[in-house]
Amino acid sequence: MPRTTDKRDRLIKAAKILIRKQGFHLTTLADIAQEADVPLGNVYYYFKTKEAIGEAVIESRSRELHESMANWEEQSTPAERLFAFVQQEVDHSEDTARSGCPIGGLCQELAKQGGTLADAAAKLMNDMIEWSEKQLKAAGLGDSSREVANQFVALVQGMSLLTNTFKEPKLMVNFSQSIRGWLDKTVAKGKAATPIAEEIA
Repeated sequence: MPRTTDKRDRLIKAAKILIRKQGFHLTTLADIAQEADVPLGNVYYYFKTKEAIGEAVIESRSRELHESMANWEEQSTPAERLFAFVQQEVDHSEDTARSGCPIGGLCQELAKQGGTLADAAAKLMNDMIEWSEKQLKAAGLGDSSREVANQFVALVQGMSLLTNTFKEPKLMVNFSQSIRGWLDKTVAKGKAATPIAEEIA
């Protein structure tokens, strides 16, 4: 791999780590350069502004999300695909307890300032919802699929938030078991679903 590409990749990786840990606004170009072990002056060769690094981070998160979706699609049923989404969150519950959801936290922070970065980050969340809606339609939920997809993604993001707030990975595990029961009871059978929050209460 060319050295220039290596430096750019290292800067993006460093930015992803720092932004997840301390937020976009508190992360400086100097922080990113230090984390990536790249001279600060070299950063400007690849990224003229912090916003440009923000765009690269969002693009990287988008690629990761779509790669995950492709992996989830390998499951044989819509319910299993949706649970694969949940299971991935469980698999990373220790990281989430420490630093929060890499997508949810970024969306929440950038939404407060608005602008093009906020819109780009919001697309990540929308992609999650649209993918979930696709699975629910395939399961036969019909016109309710979009509403249920919103509920489903909101619950996944909510369990990530609580896991991070209380620094307790077991919360993620407990929530995932409740979601599994809901998927088996409704989505797997193609029924018009009860609102998720009511089902797992």
